[in-house]
Amino acid sequence: MTEYQNGPDRRHQRPRGVDDKTVEALGSLSKALETTERARGHLYSFHQLTGGADLELDRAVRLLREAGHPEWADKVEAEILGRNVIPGHWTFQIVEAYNDTYYRPFLELERSVVNELAQGRDHLYEAEMKEARRTCGHPDHTALPPAVES
Repeated sequence: MTEYQNGPDRRHQRPRGVDDKTVEALGSLSKALETTERARGHLYSFHQLTGGADLELDRAVRLLREAGHPEWADKVEAEILGRNVIPGHWTFQIVEAYNDTYYRPFLELERSVVNELAQGRDHLYEAEMKEARRTCGHPDHTALPPAVES
């Protein structure tokens, strides 16, 4: 017979004195940070895609020259190859500015709030949602992963 543990592990249990609104607020803050993580990923995609396109221009310039169109090769090389994507910035500089100006301060603030208000315990809102939605005793609704045997 399989033993099922009830409830989340200690690090996902609400500390004493933390009220529902605080848990909800922390859940909302976590969701906003997760969305920011996704936005940051898209920013890195933008960075890599733009860089890849710029490197592909080397091939386009070479092929234009080989095809007998040196004037167009020169124009692509002078006008687009290595061009700033916004004044004074390549994409790596945009990524760095985003990280320094927005992402890291958000990450640090979120961590401070969770440490102060929930003793550093992450995902309390989600853990309580899981507990409310799972079917106790069902093998696919366990509160915790199976214990690892030593």
